[in-house]
Amino acid sequence: MNGNLLDHSALHWTHYTDDSAGDAPISYWGTILDIDTSGHISVLYRWDPHCYCHFHRHLCSTTSIVLAGELHVSTYEADELTATTVRTTGDYAKKPPGDIHMEQGGANGALVLFELYAPDGQLTDQLDQEGNILRTLTTDHLRHALLKQNTSAAA
Repeated sequence: MNGNLLDHSALHWTHYTDDSAGDAPISYWGTILDIDTSGHISVLYRWDPHCYCHFHRHLCSTTSIVLAGELHVSTYEADELTATTVRTTGDYAKKPPGDIHMEQGGANGALVLFELYAPDGQLTDQLDQEGNILRTLTTDHLRHALLKQNTSAAA
């Protein structure tokens, strides 16, 4: 994929919501930019203002750059909140596998580019509030989603 990541009209977005999340309204959008055979994945996510993504643990190396807005990151270890960070436009972060967190868009939401490297195909574990695994996202899941995304974009 080549193009301007700030031109949302040129991208096909999938909306993720979850009404069962309690006090944390889940509302964010994602588009897959690229997946290669060696395990490199490029994805773009945007958060609605003051809304969260699902609580999750990264199973692979993850690099991210905030392209617009603010991203509030709550990091956990052993089921306890250990850090809260506000990432602003231009902020760069690289995290090893095992990072457990929940992200929230700021007052104007957030737009973030993620580059993941998962040579074993394991991307993230979606967690419940107690840290139990609800589902594991793999590169196979994203390849299927990319096919669906490209089919929808061509229609």
